[in-house]
Amino acid sequence: MRKVLIATACAALLVVAAAADAHVASPAAVRFDPNKKISQSTSSNWSGYSAINGHYTSVSASWKQPTASCTSATTYSSFWVGLDGDGSSTVEQTGTSADCSGGTAKYYAWYEMYPKFPVNLKGTVRPGDHLSASVTTNGSGSFTLTISDSTQGWTNTTTARLKSAKLASAEVIAEAPSSSGGVLPLANFGTVSFSGASANGALLTSSTPHIDPITMQSGSTVKAQPSSISNGAFSVAWKHS
Repeated sequence: MRKVLIATACAALLVVAAAADAHVASPAAVRFDPNKKISQSTSSNWSGYSAINGHYTSVSASWKQPTASCTSATTYSSFWVGLDGDGSSTVEQTGTSADCSGGTAKYYAWYEMYPKFPVNLKGTVRPGDHLSASVTTNGSGSFTLTISDSTQGWTNTTTARLKSAKLASAEVIAEAPSSSGGVLPLANFGTVSFSGASANGALLTSSTPHIDPITMQSGSTVKAQPSSISNGAFSVAWKHS
């Protein structure tokens, strides 16, 4: 089970949470890592779309929280928007998760200024909720991360600093989270549908310069795969844990 500490342990972060306080995960917690790239369009932990080889100061998207189909296995999945992580060593990101433990699903929202540990947000998240999220920066190390659940009626806005951010990519991703032991088993989330996916204020399309469709893969096994993208809309389908 994920252990949490009071968010004031991260004094460098100022959290403005409209719905609830935030809690930072312990070093034993699940992490939302940079792209563990296998090749240009395959990854062991990411699936979705990434805009690369540019300078990115904003990313945003909306999605419907998928339902996790749980068995007795412990599995994990997350859905988020972020800057960096595809070709750089930091990630500035916010999103939601759908995890399974003991046959029970757990849904929650979070943000992470990787390599710092993720911070869980207490706003209620349920399957079918409509989420919107954005990450923006002034280009000088100051970031604003906002996530809203219009179904539950809450918004969380976080301001944080990370001077080492390269702003090398902008992405909208379904992820198999990681721990200190590596990539964790991917929860069966069915299909997650994203809309309004944009980078630097422009909707992502198949003709966006340097856009990369990413398939999650382990060896020859495809774990999650994105659909084609049109006017900022696409889906990611679960294939295998």
